[in-house]
Amino acid sequence: MSGAAPAVGVARPRVEGPAKVTGRARYAADVPMADLAFGIVVVSTVTRGRIRDIDVAAVQDMPGVLGVIDHRNAPRLNPDAGHFFGPDGGLQLLQDDVIPHAGRPVALVVAETLEQARAAAEALPVTYEVLPHDTDFSADHPAGRAAMALFDGPVDVGDVDRELAASAVVVRERYFTPEEHCSAMEPHSATAWWEGERLQAVDSNQGPFFIATVVATLFSLPLEQVRIRTEHVGGGFGSKGLCGPQLVLAVMGAMHFARPVRVTLSRNQVFLTTAMRPAIEQMVRIGADDDGRLRAIHHEAAFELSPLAEYIEGCTELTKTLYATPALRTRLTAVPLDILPPYSMRGPGAAPGSFALECAMDEVAERLGIDPLELRLRNEPTVGPASGLPFSTRNLVACLREGARRFGWASRDHRPRMRREGPLLVGTGLAATSFSVGAFPSTASITAEPDGTFTVVVNATDLGTGARTALTAIAADALAVGAEKVRLRISDSDFGPAWSAGGSRGTTSWAWAITEAAAKLRSSGDQGTVTVDTAQLLNDLPSRERHSYSAVFAEVTVDPATGEVRVRRLLGMFAVGRVVNPLMARSQVIGGMIGGLSMALHEEGVRDPVSGRHINADFAGYHISAHADVPDIEADFVPDYEPGIPMGIKGAGEIGNVGTPAAIANAVWHATGSRQRALPIRPDRVIEEHPLQ
Repeated sequence: MSGAAPAVGVARPRVEGPAKVTGRARYAADVPMADLAFGIVVVSTVTRGRIRDIDVAAVQDMPGVLGVIDHRNAPRLNPDAGHFFGPDGGLQLLQDDVIPHAGRPVALVVAETLEQARAAAEALPVTYEVLPHDTDFSADHPAGRAAMALFDGPVDVGDVDRELAASAVVVRERYFTPEEHCSAMEPHSATAWWEGERLQAVDSNQGPFFIATVVATLFSLPLEQVRIRTEHVGGGFGSKGLCGPQLVLAVMGAMHFARPVRVTLSRNQVFLTTAMRPAIEQMVRIGADDDGRLRAIHHEAAFELSPLAEYIEGCTELTKTLYATPALRTRLTAVPLDILPPYSMRGPGAAPGSFALECAMDEVAERLGIDPLELRLRNEPTVGPASGLPFSTRNLVACLREGARRFGWASRDHRPRMRREGPLLVGTGLAATSFSVGAFPSTASITAEPDGTFTVVVNATDLGTGARTALTAIAADALAVGAEKVRLRISDSDFGPAWSAGGSRGTTSWAWAITEAAAKLRSSGDQGTVTVDTAQLLNDLPSRERHSYSAVFAEVTVDPATGEVRVRRLLGMFAVGRVVNPLMARSQVIGGMIGGLSMALHEEGVRDPVSGRHINADFAGYHISAHADVPDIEADFVPDYEPGIPMGIKGAGEIGNVGTPAAIANAVWHATGSRQRALPIRPDRVIEEHPLQ
C-alpha cells in the first residue's frame, strides 16, 4: 500500500450524490422486477374488537385482482417470534380475528397493478364486533406499573427527600410531550420473491441483517435461506429500525401467490402501522442551595405502551449524567393502552427527557436569580452522578462556553419579557445535553484486489446521513490509500452481522470492524480476503461513561396577540468525537436541530377521545417544520476524541435533536414570562388575553 492524504476530517460530498440527484439511485419501491404483483394493505377502522367478516367475494372478480390474504388463509407465523420487546411486537399479522389497536392490518389485497390493488382494497367490505377501548393516557392511570428495566433502570443515590427538605429552592413541575411520528420522506416499502429455495426481499429498513433474522424466525426458515437488501433509504428516524408490516405482508404475498409482491404503505398507513414516540408525562423535582449547587434531582417519567410489546422510553438517562448532585432518584412507569406498539424515534427517551430536565433547570435558575448558563457550569460532575464511573471524555463545558461566546449570551438580560420589537416579544434560551455513545459488535471483510483496489464489505445502512461516504474515508485511512481505491459494499444481510443504523452507534460500530479488518489485512501482506468480528474487542473495552455533548442556544419571537412563536436563530455546539466528514456531520446535526424545532412547535399526534383513532394521520394535520419555519442555524464542533475507539469517533446522529426543544421552550419563557411545560408550544397555549401589558 502507498501513502495517501488523509480522508477522515476532510469535507467531501456524498459518493452517491450524483446517483440521487439524477434519479439513478433505487429505493425500495423503485427496484424493477419481472412479473411483479402489488399488494395494498387494508387496516382496521376500529380501535379494539374482532373481525366478524371480510367479504372477499365482493372484490375477487374486480379487474386484475389476484386474491386477498387475511387471517383465514395467511401463512402461519411462529407464535414465539414477535421481537425482543414482547411476544407479539406488532408483527403477528393476519394470524387471528383480534383487533388490538386502530390501524391494525386486517388484509392484503394483491393485484396485477398498483391501481387495481388500491381500488379493490378500498372496496373490500370488512365488518367488526366493536369492543371497549382505552387510549386515554395519564401518568396516574390505574393500569400504570413499573416499567421493565431493559435499560435506563431506576436509580437511588443518596437521600433525595432529606436533600430536598434542606434545599433553599425546590422546583417541582410536570412536563408533557405527545405522541410523535417519525415522518420519514420515504414511505415504508418492501418487495419479496423466491429464487429457488431462497426468500429474497428489498426493503426499507435500518439494518438488513437484523431484519433477516426476524423474518427467518417469524416464518420458521433457516437464516441462510433469507436475504434482505436495503440499498437506499429515504430516512428512518427509528420507524424503520424494526421489521415493518410492509415486509411481513410482502413475504406472505410472495408465499401465497408464488411471484414477486410489492407492498408500499400509504402515508396514512405509515402513521397508523409503524412505530411512533409514545405520549410521555414527566415529573421533575430539583433542590438547590442559594449558590446554585444542586442537592437533589428526582425524575419520574410515565409513558404509554401497548400490551403487545414492552418498549421502554428511557427518559431519565440524561438525568443520571449531566449534573453533579449528592442525591438522585429516577423512576419509569408504563401505562398499557390499546395503541400500536411505540418504538424508538429521533433521540429516544433523551429528547423528551431533556425537555423536562433542562426546562426544570431553567426554572431553578429563575427562582435563584442566577444566569442559566452559570447554573449549569456550577454543577459540572467529575464522575458519573449515578454510576460513579469516570467519563471517557467530557466536553460539555467547552460546548457551553463556546456556544455562549458565539451567541452573545453575556449581553442577555435574564429577566423575562424585557425585549420588544414592535408587537413582538423577543427571548433567548439554552439547553445542555448529552447522548450515550459506544459501539456494538459488527463484522467486516476486506479483499485486496489484483488491480490495487480494495473491496470493503460491511452490513451498514445509509439512511441518507452519508454513511457510505464516511465509511469510505475511514477505510481509506485505515488502508493508507486514497478514497478512490476503496469500493464499499453495504446493506445486504448476506454480508453478515452488523449493528443497525440507530442509537447513534452505527458509524462507530462499522468503523471499528473496518479498521480491525484493515489492520489484519496489512499484517498479512495485503493479500486475499480477511474478515473480523469485533465482539471480543468490545468486551475488553473499559467501563466508562461515554457520551456526546451539546449546548443549544435559541432566539425566538412571540406575538402575544396571536400566540405565534417563530424561532429566529439556533446555534449548536457539539462534542461528537473526531469528525469524520465536517460537511456531512454539520448537515446531520443541523437536521437534528430542525427536528428538535419541529418537536418544540409543531409535532403532535392527536386521537379522537371517543373512537381512539388518530385524526391527523397525514401531513395535512400532522405538522412538521417546513422551509418557512427553519431559521438561521449555526452548528459547529469543539475538539473531541473518544479514547479506546478507533479513530476517536462518536455518534452525531441524534444529539442535534435532543437539546433543541428545551432551548426553544426556555427562550419562549424569556420572551413572555410564561412557562410552556407541554409540547408542542401551540398558539392557543401562548396567546395572551391582554398582550400589550
